[in-house]
This record gives sequence, C-alpha cells and structure tokens, in this order.
Amino acid sequence: MAAHLRPSSGYVAGVDLGGTKLRAALADLNGHLVAEDVLATDPRGGVAVAAQIDALLRDLAVRGGVDWSDIRASAIGLPGAPHPTTGTIGLSPNVSELEALDVRAELTRRLGHPVLLDNDVNMAAAGERWLGSGRTHRHFVFVAVGTGIGMGIVLDGQLVRGARGAAGEISYLPLGTDPFDPANQVRGALEEAVAGAALAARYRAVSGEQTSVPDVFDRAAAGDPGARAAIDEEARFIALAVVAVTAILDPEAVVLGGGIGSRVELVEPVRRWVAALSADVPVIKTSQLGDRAGLLGAVAVARQEVGAHPGPPAHPDSAVRPVATQPYRNTSFETAEGR
Repeated sequence: MAAHLRPSSGYVAGVDLGGTKLRAALADLNGHLVAEDVLATDPRGGVAVAAQIDALLRDLAVRGGVDWSDIRASAIGLPGAPHPTTGTIGLSPNVSELEALDVRAELTRRLGHPVLLDNDVNMAAAGERWLGSGRTHRHFVFVAVGTGIGMGIVLDGQLVRGARGAAGEISYLPLGTDPFDPANQVRGALEEAVAGAALAARYRAVSGEQTSVPDVFDRAAAGDPGARAAIDEEARFIALAVVAVTAILDPEAVVLGGGIGSRVELVEPVRRWVAALSADVPVIKTSQLGDRAGLLGAVAVARQEVGAHPGPPAHPDSAVRPVATQPYRNTSFETAEGR
C-alpha cells in the first residue's frame, strides 16, 4: 500500500476551463479535496479569464484554510491544444482571446508557482484513469461529445499528447460531413456532424421542431421515432470515429463522456454500430465521473507534477464527491485584473 502524506506537506490546484463554466478545486497531496467551486467563465476571455482563475483559486484557499504559499502547483485543462514549449493555445474557438495569450506565462506570473496546461479532454482522460472508467485499463481512449468532440489518449498508462499537444483532435477526422468544404474546416468535419447543434438540427429536420439536446433524449425515451432516429445517427457517426481510432491505437476500452457522450442511452447504439463495422471491438463504456472528470484529472496531473503518489486517495469518495461549494454563480465579471 502506498504511503500517505501529511496534509501539511502541501496542496495542489486543479482547474477545468470551459467556454461557459470554470471549475476549480484545491486538494492535498493525498488527493483529498478541501475546496471546490464552479462559476460562469468570463466571456471576455484571455487576460480576464486568467484573472478569474487567479481570483477563484485564492478564494478557494481562504475557504479551505490553505496558506497560499503551500500550493505547490496548478494544472489547468483548457478547450484547445496547448503547445508543449511556447505555452500558447491553438484550436480554441470556445474561449475568446485565448490563442493570443501566453497562458502559461500569464498564470505562472499571477499564481507564483508552477502551472501545467493541457487539453481539457486530456485532463478528463487523466481523471478517468485516476478514479473513473479507465482505472482498470492501461490502454484506453476517452471520447468527449458535447458542444464539440475531442479525445484523450492513454497508452501504457500514460497520456499521449503528440508533437504539438494536439493528439486526439478527432474533430478534424474527415467523417460525417464534407471535409473539403471550408465551412467544415474551422471546427472539423466530424464535429460538425456530432456536436450538440448537429444532433438538434437532425431532429428538427424530421420533426420541424426546434428543441434542446436534452429534450431530444427525453423525447426518444418517450418513444418519439424522430428523436430515436436522430440519436441513432449520432451513434453511427461516433462509431465511425471509434473504429478509425481503434484501427490506429488498438485501445482496450473506449470511454464515452461529455454532455452527449455520457448519456447512457448512447452507449448501446454505439456498440451496435461498432460491431457492425469491426470484428475486433474494444470495451465501450460510459464515463463514471461525468462533468467532473476534467477537474479531477487536473488535480491528478498536478499531484503527479509535485511527486505525489499517482494512486487514488485512501477514501476515493473524498475526491469524487464534491466538497463544500457555493451555488453555481453567473458572475458579473467585475473581477479586478491588476494582480
């Protein structure tokens, strides 16, 4: 059994930055969360978001009774591809002004301790590897489907990031829509076919009704044939991506997550379509951590950075279960940026 450390030996911070929500947590080096919160992402992006992360983490330190100087590292998951050497972010259309900023340098200056950046889906894969559906697999991929699609790759127990930090950007696979159409080249052909907006549009095409993605799933559960057909088509596109990825990476398992991917109604049709395409089918399962996978993955990555044992806490529920948080806050974005 791994030795556990005294909480006073230090803390780490994990951050999951999304286009609409910012999640953050502090944990001791054993992986026990001491403070956590979620609020609306500052729509100004760039430097304003860096200031928001700084302010939120300092607030969590106060609420968790943590001396700021005891935080040894922060890990940040972002919607894009952080370059491994420059600290800049590519492929990040969901948070404005992020690509123009050296995010790592800006946050290191503000926080005063080492900052690690990674793609948000990579962080979610790290979370699933630590405490979720990937913890029993050394070779798996985490496919997040929601407002977009992305993939985190774990081979031989390690995250694979690629030469430019963009490994797993499966939104650009030439599947689902015309990859040569310039309209499909910003977000990627596959993303145009499987993102939430595409699923809602497929249902609208057969029903004539404009509705939300959760409502499409609700209607499918109630027996609506148009909703069921739209979800089955979604599963078919995801299956095409799974088969392509399996042919190259040969994972033991595919973990589906994100707002759409984590829906339990999706896993069976994806399995069915994959089986129709390939005799060598990996285990296909749903995320166990849901929308907290990226946050918990960031905590895991920060712990590893400071040399903490990568295993789970003695009581894993202390990391999986949210600790004292304030209600989700849609802030007014008046945070001072002078720090």
